Amino acid sequence: MNTHRRLLLQAGAAAALLPATGALHAQTRFPDKPVKLVVPYPAGGATDVIARALAERLAATWGQPVLVDNRPGAGTTLAAAQVARAPADGSTLYMTTSAHTISASLYKKLDFDALKDFAALNLAVKVPLVLVVPPSLPARTLAEFTKLAQSRPQGLTYASPGNGTAQHLAGELFKRQTQLTLTHVPYRGDAPAVTDLLAGQVDAMFATLTAVLPHIASGKLVAIALANGKRIERVPTIPTFAEAGLAGFEAGTWFGVLAPAGLAAPLRQRIAEDIARLVAEPEMRRRLVDLGGEVMNSKPPEFEAFLQAESRKWAEVVRLSGATID
Repeated sequence: MNTHRRLLLQAGAAAALLPATGALHAQTRFPDKPVKLVVPYPAGGATDVIARALAERLAATWGQPVLVDNRPGAGTTLAAAQVARAPADGSTLYMTTSAHTISASLYKKLDFDALKDFAALNLAVKVPLVLVVPPSLPARTLAEFTKLAQSRPQGLTYASPGNGTAQHLAGELFKRQTQLTLTHVPYRGDAPAVTDLLAGQVDAMFATLTAVLPHIASGKLVAIALANGKRIERVPTIPTFAEAGLAGFEAGTWFGVLAPAGLAAPLRQRIAEDIARLVAEPEMRRRLVDLGGEVMNSKPPEFEAFLQAESRKWAEVVRLSGATID
């Protein structure tokens, strides 16, 4: 082969690579516009606080604003529907919680599929529920709580921030596993439920650990057990339900980032890796631990499997409880 022909073949091969190289270069420019991080709760709550901390770090990483968009309403389903319909180009992300996997079974009709319409990116942290009682209730251990409930003809009452919430359904799951008589008392949010619990108006609550940490620390509430697979770094003295004598009882909320389904695989991987690096930062990890969380920082396949398992678990609990929302 003469030199001239060899040069022509090399030039042709280089030209053939240009489209692929150009596509790769386009991916490295993400994002080329502001990114929206949708939060299905009002500003100020735990989900919003985590989302804003993450958005600040992502903006610095990407060189584009990452704007937190609070879209509360209908048990997170309004925000989820908006994200499901958004372009799958990485410009819309979704920071959500366990309500996402509960809603699929709780609502009679949704215009989105909680699993199929979303791409899992990162499960940042799990925050377990904790069984708490006021000091006036004569129970300090799960055994004492069980014995007390059995001794009362009407059983005990437990508060929740509303019908169909993880706290409510955890109570139903607990009833099923223990065969105890417990009466559910729903409230409109955590604050009024905890207020009545502190006053002794209700006997107990399966509360998100974040919501009751200050009251446990001050002695205004007594923590019986954590519904988690292991103890939590923030409160290492509180035993798990398994340690207290009830194996297999785990329930809580979680905070994770999703995107609309259809996100291109390379872009999905890049966004997931960027989020994972930020969640692993010492300052971010400290924030999550301070919320009473177990830092997970799960990759997309692990998070996807977790979502499927959560959906199956809550579907069964919703069916047994009879809870439903039109």
